[in-house]
Amino acid sequence: MPEPAVLHPYDPAWPGRAAELLAAVRRALEPLGVAESYDHIGSTSVPGLRAKAYVDLQVRVRELPRPEVLDRALAPAGFVPTTGSRPDSPGVHRDIPRGSEVVPEEVWRKRLFVHDLDGPGASILHVRLSASPWGRYTVWFRDWLRAHPEARDRYAAFKTATAAAHAGDPDYDGYTLAKTAFFDEVQEEFEAWGHRA
Repeated sequence: MPEPAVLHPYDPAWPGRAAELLAAVRRALEPLGVAESYDHIGSTSVPGLRAKAYVDLQVRVRELPRPEVLDRALAPAGFVPTTGSRPDSPGVHRDIPRGSEVVPEEVWRKRLFVHDLDGPGASILHVRLSASPWGRYTVWFRDWLRAHPEARDRYAAFKTATAAAHAGDPDYDGYTLAKTAFFDEVQEEFEAWGHRA
């Protein structure tokens, strides 16, 4: 994974890049018959929000295929599995449980893939179980920020300060973990909004 988190102004090209990559992922996974939704998530999916210059994508699946099967399916689309920067990198093999839903422990399992991280097609792909609350939270949080410019701007300011605080880090794991403070503040609000939407 790249070095410290560097935030860039919103690029209107990000949604188009995400759509192209998601189309390639859809073609790659269709033969497996497990995918239920394909989402552009993260800061690059929110107009006006500064972000790291790669797009975050998500596929929600009924069941996680065996690692070798999933890796082989996604390879032609240019996505390769990643282990993260450190042995304890957050969100690589499982999401950190959060939110109000009580689910079995195995629901938090996931796979993480990267695509062209040093190039123009830089992307990270999260493959999550459809039963995972995280799969819903990422979409709800995206849509909540889109619908609430004041929350988007507050998140932008938080991200900018957090990136500055972690500018000397060897990777962006510290930045990623520090962002949980913002989610802790707004989880109840965007989760309630998501249930109503």
